[in-house]
Amino acid sequence: MDSYDTPELTRRQDASSRLKDFFIGATPLQKRLESVRKQTSFIATPPRRKIPQGSQLQEDVDPQKFAFLLHKQWTLYSLTPLYKFSYTNFKEYSKLLNAFIAAEKQKGLAVEVGDDFNIKVIFSTLMGVKGTQRDPEAFLVQILSKSQLPSEHKEEKVLWTGWFCCVFGDSLLETVSEDFTCLPLFLANGAETNTAIIGTWFQKTFDCYFRPLAVNAFNLSWMAAMWTACKMDHYMATTELLWSVPCSPHSLDISYAIHPEDAKALWDSVHKTPGEVTQEEVDLFMDCLYSHFHRHFKIHLSATRLVRVSTSVASAHTDGKIKILCPKYLIGVLAYLTELAVFQIE
Repeated sequence: MDSYDTPELTRRQDASSRLKDFFIGATPLQKRLESVRKQTSFIATPPRRKIPQGSQLQEDVDPQKFAFLLHKQWTLYSLTPLYKFSYTNFKEYSKLLNAFIAAEKQKGLAVEVGDDFNIKVIFSTLMGVKGTQRDPEAFLVQILSKSQLPSEHKEEKVLWTGWFCCVFGDSLLETVSEDFTCLPLFLANGAETNTAIIGTWFQKTFDCYFRPLAVNAFNLSWMAAMWTACKMDHYMATTELLWSVPCSPHSLDISYAIHPEDAKALWDSVHKTPGEVTQEEVDLFMDCLYSHFHRHFKIHLSATRLVRVSTSVASAHTDGKIKILCPKYLIGVLAYLTELAVFQIE
């Protein structure tokens, strides 16, 4: 591993502004679900998980149908079930949301669609983005702009994209009635002001609420192990982990880059459970990385905080941002994110 380890200290940049008090508050749905929560035991973190695999449901769909989901940075949210949502009403929803955005813009609110553009809202189904037949179909919402210039120069541009999905969400599906559609994971790409306005419309229309999805260092350790365990036809990126070092007056980051084949070899040396990843293996994998780093640089990474993991499968940050890179493991990545979203809701 030595020839590929390239740790470096870098100044931490100011964190990007996050939405404050983003759609969090008691709703009638919350009150109705309270009795369900009281009857449902608190879900502990599973001591083992399956290594992400390709999905047959995904394989049955043209890969180009969801290729645009890859290599983009998405902001993660959890979402309570949608009340009286219907896939047959997409055209109506498009008109209503389009009118809502136009009304908000007319009020002078910060809707980032530009002064010289007409907007168009499109709802569409994302076929194959699910873990089982029981999972509700994922769906996509896009805001497009069309220039008001002469027709020969007209060109549509995607201003904002958001998608809703549920991958192996059985634990949540079992707790709600048929009036609710469970799509606990929401991913958005675009201006936060647009995300807030669209979220407000969903909250008013479907009696739901959004929360930024919490991703902590413990979750990132699992991601590092599970994604390193994935078999790749070819590696597209270096395996990199980023730790934050709190210090005064400024924080520092430690970046630890490893050749992906070396990372996989290390994982194989600690992995003992075929097809699964256990908590013990995750801990041992991370401890090996800590020990190797300390041996060379005399720095105890265990005293810092893991804030980002980047592999050929995906990259994720504790600020709730993710970028999915490998189409083969799209469903596997979403399955763990769905688990985190369900855990946050319950």
